Amino acid sequence: MSFLIVIAALFLLMFAAYRGYSVILFAPICALLAVAFTEPSYVLPMFSGIFMEKMVGFVKLYFPVFMLGAVFGKVIELSGFSKSIVSSIIRLVGRERAMLAIVLVCAVLTYGGVSLFVVVFAVYPFAAEMFKQSNIPKRLIPGTIALGAFTFTMDALPGTPQIQNIIPTTFFNTTTWAAPWLGVIGSIFILVVGMNYLAWRRRQAANAGEGYGTDHINEPEPFEKELLPHPLLAITPLILVGVLNKYFTVAIPEYFGTTFIVPIPAHPLTVEVSKLVAIWAVEGALLVGILTVMAFAYKQVLAKFAEGSKAAIGGALLASMNTASEYGFGGVIAALPGFVVVSDALKGIPNPLVNEAIAVTVLAGITGSASGGMSIALATMSDMFIQAANAANIPLEVLHRVASMASGGMDTLPHNGAVITLLAVTGLTHKTSYRDIFMVTLIKSAAVFFVIAVYYMFGIY
Repeated sequence: MSFLIVIAALFLLMFAAYRGYSVILFAPICALLAVAFTEPSYVLPMFSGIFMEKMVGFVKLYFPVFMLGAVFGKVIELSGFSKSIVSSIIRLVGRERAMLAIVLVCAVLTYGGVSLFVVVFAVYPFAAEMFKQSNIPKRLIPGTIALGAFTFTMDALPGTPQIQNIIPTTFFNTTTWAAPWLGVIGSIFILVVGMNYLAWRRRQAANAGEGYGTDHINEPEPFEKELLPHPLLAITPLILVGVLNKYFTVAIPEYFGTTFIVPIPAHPLTVEVSKLVAIWAVEGALLVGILTVMAFAYKQVLAKFAEGSKAAIGGALLASMNTASEYGFGGVIAALPGFVVVSDALKGIPNPLVNEAIAVTVLAGITGSASGGMSIALATMSDMFIQAANAANIPLEVLHRVASMASGGMDTLPHNGAVITLLAVTGLTHKTSYRDIFMVTLIKSAAVFFVIAVYYMFGIY
């Protein structure tokens, strides 16, 4: 019975998210209903002692990353740098390779630190124009954007400043550059297989005589010729974020050591720097990136910065609170007797990397959130993963990369917020376009087990 209560709570949250209800509201409701059916007297203590503690702890650690990432994406947009980057890549790759061009544009922006949601809004007008000119069905745009923005540059490529690559650092004491070879190999696998899939879908449509289509909604306005910043200037802040992320990752522990004591007279503050290096490195890199954009294009940015920054911070608050609420939900569920059944079942998987991959991707799928599902899995089972990995002589860097990549697998089920946003922005529906997003999801999930096989076959990471 206790196991059924846990499953019912998970599916109720998934159903609420799918129906469009706020996860911030329904995560505590679903968690506390599960507690009430288990032991009603525990409801209030577990709400304050577990749910709120976990939620606030997540915000404390990660909200600055969400906020700086959103502001960086906004100033990149306001400055015209994003349009310049998109136009340059399209010219470089060629309009006849519309799908590859859009995937590369999304990859560059995402790896440069621009929020996934911002990428969707920034790239869609260009994708629609290119698909129309190349007579490619509009219904293939979501799958193309998903491959570029929601996969390898989100959590596989080493050093990516996206939150999915940062969360494991606090559990495994690693950096965002963990297991670089596995990350690169997994990224190549996703890109090659994903592009072949999209090319096959395009050929299918062409053989059936299907073109871009008519009577679409949310069609972007035709492009007006405008003077854009030079592409080298536009891409400089993105390169700077990547370079400084690596530099700060090395420099911060050299400067502060593993722990740092602030000699406050009344109450000395001891900070475990080793657990915060990756977060501080990304925050510092994004801050410098924002200042660089404003230095290069202060007139364009300052003209709309007040409203733009409000929108960016509002989006960051929503995204971080959604994930934090799911994190609190996971903490409550993990404390219930029914979760022991789930944990014991996962312990039955003998291989620690496969165990971790399945646990993370299943919870990411159920919650509809890569960061939320991974946070739940690592908060409840990271000690078990570390113990099993140490026994098998598996470096924690490999655990980091597998967890990060697995989080971006089955998270893109129909109730995922990014999927819903992507379809809404493009004016398409689950019925017309979700199939391709799901296939990209399967490719991404397969890549996790591919890199696990590579690690065991060659021992590289």
